[in-house]
Amino acid sequence: MLNFDFYAPTRIVFGRDSHKQTGALLKPHTKKLLLHYGGGSVKKNGVYDAVAASLKEAAVPYVELGGVVPNPRLSLVRQGVELARKEGVDLILAVGGGSVIDSAKAIALGVYREDSVWDVYEGHLPIDKALKVATVLTIPAAGSEMSGATVITNEEKQMKLGYGSPLLRPLISVMNPELFFSLPKNQIANGVADMMSHIFERYFTNTNQSELTDGLCETTLRTIMKNALLVYEDPRNYDAWCQVGFGGTVAHNDLLGLGRAQDWGCHGMEHELSAIYDVAHGAGLAVLTPAWMKYVYKTNINMFVQFAVKVMGVDGSFREPEAIVLAGIEKLSLFFKAIGLPSSLTEMGIEEKNFEIMAKKATSVAYGRDEIPLGGLKKLRWQDVVEIYRIAK
Repeated sequence: MLNFDFYAPTRIVFGRDSHKQTGALLKPHTKKLLLHYGGGSVKKNGVYDAVAASLKEAAVPYVELGGVVPNPRLSLVRQGVELARKEGVDLILAVGGGSVIDSAKAIALGVYREDSVWDVYEGHLPIDKALKVATVLTIPAAGSEMSGATVITNEEKQMKLGYGSPLLRPLISVMNPELFFSLPKNQIANGVADMMSHIFERYFTNTNQSELTDGLCETTLRTIMKNALLVYEDPRNYDAWCQVGFGGTVAHNDLLGLGRAQDWGCHGMEHELSAIYDVAHGAGLAVLTPAWMKYVYKTNINMFVQFAVKVMGVDGSFREPEAIVLAGIEKLSLFFKAIGLPSSLTEMGIEEKNFEIMAKKATSVAYGRDEIPLGGLKKLRWQDVVEIYRIAK
């Protein structure tokens, strides 16, 4: 088990009607905030009105900026930075899912920068200051409500990059599972695939003696999968949403990666799909993950046998580990299909002619830099990434 330093200061306020407490919760922490949200669903379902009413009742001044879209755009982040500076806000309140929260974090780090926000993402530049961020979660998926991570798309360059800092962990995150009841089934499915991938990226490792985090990963995966089927069939199942919603938070607050080397190869490959084709992140991950597993499992076959048996419930002879692994991958693919996710890149409209350029962008070769292989379990050069795209085709 590797050394680690874990600090997760986010306050989670969870349960029915919790979003109506937002104003009172934030009152001690802000003099004026920026209310940040997406494309209109929060206004249609009443969440915006409830949060705005709570801010007014608590006498918390605010300005607002809507318009966040999936794969949040750098152009809107720049607008947010300008607005936050002009209005002198000291906190960004994100009301939405991972895209809104990621956009809020980008604004929060950009306010104090003299250089471009994009320079921070592209150069992985250190930050020493950021505005406070708070969230009201409406879509469980990205886990951004308790992580220091953020991902932004530069639409001009067709690049999607992530960044992380402890300074970007939200101060307070409000989670009311009732707000998930109105989610379309495709958003439920995409969210489930995203949170599962966050666990996979931590779970599949060459680090030994990490039994506790192995077990935490496996339990969280089984819980999410079991309850995902329930909410997919009945989106108003509050108890099942509690398990899925909080599972998504635990999946990405770093707890499940403690003491182990992590991978993140699938995320790196999927970001290129989203950057060029603007596909849903979870859908891309659902297609790429089984393909990645088929390509890399021989690197550490015991890890994949463990996954197949303990997570996917595969029976079989341990004298035939490869058969157990392939059965586990097939069961994972069938689970994704059962909740309506695509099973191939072709189904998503992604063309083979772009495989090479996406692979070269993912490994930095396309930008004239030294190659930076993806992944931790098995280092993936651009040619490896092309092969995984072909398996997923």
